[in-house]
Amino acid sequence: MTNRETLRQLLLQLDNRSYKAYRDIKGRYQFPDFTLIIDRVQGDPFASPSQLRVQLPHSVAGFPPNLYQTRSREIALRDYLTRQFAKAAQELSSRRGTGKSGMMAIVPVGQSVLDRTSALITPEFLEVRFVVGLPARGRSILGRQAVEMLCEDIPEIVDKALKYQSLNPNPIQQQVETVEDADGLRQQLSERGLVAFIPDGAMLPRRSGVDERPLLTEAVPFHSPEPLRVEFTCPNRGLVTGMGIPAGITLIVGGGYHGKSTLLRAIELGVYNHIPEDGRELVVTDAGAMKIRAEDGRSIVGVDISPFINQLPQGRSTRQFSTTNASGSTSQAANIMEALEAGATLLLVDEDTAATNFMIRDRRMQQLIAKDKEPITPLIDKIRQLYTDYGVSTILVMGGSGDYFDVADTVIAMENFQPDDVTAKAKAIAQQHQTERTPEGGETFGHITPRIPLAESIDPSRGQRDVKLKVRDVDEVVFGTEEIDLAAVEQIVERGQLRAIASAIVYAKEEYIKGQRPLPEILNQVMADIETQGLDILSHLPEGDLVLFRRFELAAALNRLRSLKVR
Repeated sequence: MTNRETLRQLLLQLDNRSYKAYRDIKGRYQFPDFTLIIDRVQGDPFASPSQLRVQLPHSVAGFPPNLYQTRSREIALRDYLTRQFAKAAQELSSRRGTGKSGMMAIVPVGQSVLDRTSALITPEFLEVRFVVGLPARGRSILGRQAVEMLCEDIPEIVDKALKYQSLNPNPIQQQVETVEDADGLRQQLSERGLVAFIPDGAMLPRRSGVDERPLLTEAVPFHSPEPLRVEFTCPNRGLVTGMGIPAGITLIVGGGYHGKSTLLRAIELGVYNHIPEDGRELVVTDAGAMKIRAEDGRSIVGVDISPFINQLPQGRSTRQFSTTNASGSTSQAANIMEALEAGATLLLVDEDTAATNFMIRDRRMQQLIAKDKEPITPLIDKIRQLYTDYGVSTILVMGGSGDYFDVADTVIAMENFQPDDVTAKAKAIAQQHQTERTPEGGETFGHITPRIPLAESIDPSRGQRDVKLKVRDVDEVVFGTEEIDLAAVEQIVERGQLRAIASAIVYAKEEYIKGQRPLPEILNQVMADIETQGLDILSHLPEGDLVLFRRFELAAALNRLRSLKVR
């Protein structure tokens, strides 16, 4: 280990030399109150920026142990530190030459509080991982600017963002307590017979479809209807009241623009915790919830979609259905069956993003097209069996078909973003106005058939590189020579999740995909390894941009790999 002055002199010696000479600075450097570790040095000013870490002993960082004594609190504190580091780095970052010269950044974050590799807490120290664009003019090193960045700016960021004495303790306490309360609420859902909870006072509307921050003007606080109001006791804030959504089949109905999809969006993201003042920080959902939609054009490999689609023309089987260009109905059927294979316990469906012919076949259409001429069994005829046979609940946004009143356990009407329990009214209407449609779902839901992925069909290599992974935005992964389109997997909320998912597919192939284990067992093993050993098992270097995902999104990515083959 060398010290700060050694690094300073080395950078000055490298001034005006070829950019590749920056490789000489790789290593560990002892600063007065922290250690700087340079793990990877970029080979070009336009290449991916260099990867660095800082480690502070707890005696220097000074955070009280009660802020990270539980898993919930630790993740909350690490999230807070990531945000503080990002803020301080942004204030100091400035353009210092060519390409990425001068940038200092940490993994981008959103409204969710997630387990990330950007900040870690060990028994000995606090570690934060970030990237730096080492400065250059053309392809010549700017040594003096590098000294400013590494020897002056980084210590200033450490002082501002990573030392307890420099931070306001109140927001830190608020964040760890909020996350701990949300986790406590989510853990109580099942024992209360609920699949989701929306607290009184929640602010659900967002600024736009691409901005997940809360709407600050004209938003109406959520207020639970009395029949659905429940009470919980949180570890920190005590009594909390709000709307509990029971297990079973729930419809969210109402006129257009009255908040149906906004409520469902809050529920689908309730599988994650959120930062204080997000408005949804105590909205919690069954951890096994999966958003389902139609997805025209996706690849499907060997999925048993026979519960929903069978009797295809020419007698083609749907027990091992494959296509490179799925229709709306076949993609939605496959999305449900894949979610069930991965262990989903709650399905979330919005009619706006669903295939109409998959959702309902009314009496008139049944009379015109006989069942033996229609391969699709609509969801309305399988949704009750799914709950009865497998205990899987469903929440649907439904504005266009009252036929679902016949199968619903709970009906919530949204008006001006406020909910009303209209279950009794909906049931009375269903009784008064019989649909007289013929149920088409048979006596049972059908089989959920696990598949065995084949290792030879999963190839992350490209050219001379054994592994080539790249993330584009928050909806696409370059995996070897393939592109995995995840735009329709709506519960992926950060790019770092995609990066981790891609790495997890490689890890799964190396460790568990041997042509013998079914997919659910592979998912169990991978998620258990991450739980016990951390996300670092997915990479060879100490990466700072990996963000925890769920088993369902990992399965979704693997299922959309067009080269995938199964047995």
